[in-house]
Amino acid sequence: MKLKLTSVALSALIAASPAMADLVFPDLSYRTGPYAAGGIPFSDGYNDYFTLVNERDGGIGGVKARVIECETGYNTEKGVECYESTKGEGALIYQPLSTGITYQLIPKVTADGIPLHTMGYGRTSAANGRVFSNVFNYPANYWDGASGVINHLLEENAGDLNGKKIALVYHNSAYGKEPIRTLEELGKKHGFELSLLPVDHPGQEQKSQWLQIRRDRPDYVVMWGWGVMNQVAIQEAANIRFPMENFIGVWWSGSDHDVIPAGAKADGYKAVTFHNVGDDFPVFDDMRKYVVDKGLAAGAGDQVGKVAYNRGMYAAMLAVEAAKTAQEIHGTAEIDASMMRDGMEALSITAEKMDALGMANFGPAFNVSCENHGGPGLVGVTQWDADTQTWSLISGFNPTDREVIGTLVAEDSASYAAENNIEERCN
Repeated sequence: MKLKLTSVALSALIAASPAMADLVFPDLSYRTGPYAAGGIPFSDGYNDYFTLVNERDGGIGGVKARVIECETGYNTEKGVECYESTKGEGALIYQPLSTGITYQLIPKVTADGIPLHTMGYGRTSAANGRVFSNVFNYPANYWDGASGVINHLLEENAGDLNGKKIALVYHNSAYGKEPIRTLEELGKKHGFELSLLPVDHPGQEQKSQWLQIRRDRPDYVVMWGWGVMNQVAIQEAANIRFPMENFIGVWWSGSDHDVIPAGAKADGYKAVTFHNVGDDFPVFDDMRKYVVDKGLAAGAGDQVGKVAYNRGMYAAMLAVEAAKTAQEIHGTAEIDASMMRDGMEALSITAEKMDALGMANFGPAFNVSCENHGGPGLVGVTQWDADTQTWSLISGFNPTDREVIGTLVAEDSASYAAENNIEERCN
């Protein structure tokens, strides 16, 4: 029987305990290669938040966090090698930041009893905790992103997309193909015509795709890109004078480094998101005081408040809060990976908790459960202002189409369970 302690009781227990080993959080980073522009600031934010918790709070429940960084270069084989080389260090959780790596790690972490958090990426149907015991993708997934895009376009068109033409420019990989089925189903539901324009790795050559867009003249272009592909696409859109306000990307296509190279021509470009933007939150004052100003930042400290940095910081925050939850559930500060999994499955992010963390309205409130490892799938929309060089959140975090997404999650997870002889849990 598990003993659940209050935070006060846990603090007393920790104070009376001998020195403890670090809590280990591997960082499967990519600071090199064509995707480094996004990988570097994400990894900086991820590392810096753990440093902040160590410096400001004395660790997690009194135990220091230790980040082990392993360079993957966004290469699936290297990502698996990083996993194998670090899991024996006491790793509590993996966040691979790659859909390709995620697909390879799902069976491994399940067998090894280590939780995998693929926040806003990976295998979308892993939201079904009945099938995927060790995989989590809260607070939103790719299919939520696709639905969030369509919901925004519905708002822009008084709820009617019938007869509209939408082109999907996507990275020709497992990642880029994730939204296709969802967009196809939403097209049937709302009457829009979907065209598919794959872009091969790494995405520097897109002339033919944008010539086709100029010829077909779609009403909207949706982008599922990453790294240099995003920069090239936005510049190509500008070259053919495609209206930027009708060009909207997934969250991995909506960072500062994606739009800045195009200069003023990128003004008005949009991207969906599952977290807020900018640095107007008290947590960033702490980040500068305890980390950047003390020379402890993972990078130069110039990415604080930028989109990709914020996302890495947000991922680390969710890991820290799950670790605290695990400590309370199991009555010990020295948690292991299986305990961390329990903490992730019982995670509750409330508005009050976000406020206490200095991150009020930074992300949506949500709960995780045995059945639901994906959260509520609330999605917002951001827009780039080239004059001020800033992103703005131009909507709230709104619900996505649970009917369509729920059906697809059930179908895909049932197929995975049948293929891998998995019995559903949570009964």
